[in-house]
Amino acid sequence: MKDEVFMKQAIELSRLAVEHGNEPFGAVLVKDGETVCTNENQIYTMHDPTFHGEAGLIRRFCAETGITDLTDYTMYSSCEPCFMCSGAMVWVKLGRLVFGASNDDLEHILGNNGCACSQMVFENSFHGPQVTSGVLREESLAVLESYFKSHVKG
Repeated sequence: MKDEVFMKQAIELSRLAVEHGNEPFGAVLVKDGETVCTNENQIYTMHDPTFHGEAGLIRRFCAETGITDLTDYTMYSSCEPCFMCSGAMVWVKLGRLVFGASNDDLEHILGNNGCACSQMVFENSFHGPQVTSGVLREESLAVLESYFKSHVKG
């Protein structure tokens, strides 16, 4: 299935983010079955705590293309987007979101209580993408667990 192909890309980007000195999150933007933009978390290398995989991808893609309506696009994220990134998806009217590990999964790894943050944002906004969760969840979890066993979030 195509979801797994693009999710593998997002998970590989999360691994690359770690290699580049950042936290393990990656995002892939797809239209008509083709990857049109990718991004990895860059909060440390860009010295910008808002440069998450998804928000950074949206910023860059919109700036480079002039396209600000992503109704016909799907974003693949290695982990459920945070409140900020979910809000950005609302503003660009993202058509579909696919993610691997959930925020509950991530918070469990970190020893915290989590929530379905993207669902909370989408349900309380003027627009929310169609959401598919848990695609290659175990692969995504393995990257997160490996990183956060020796790093503190943020």
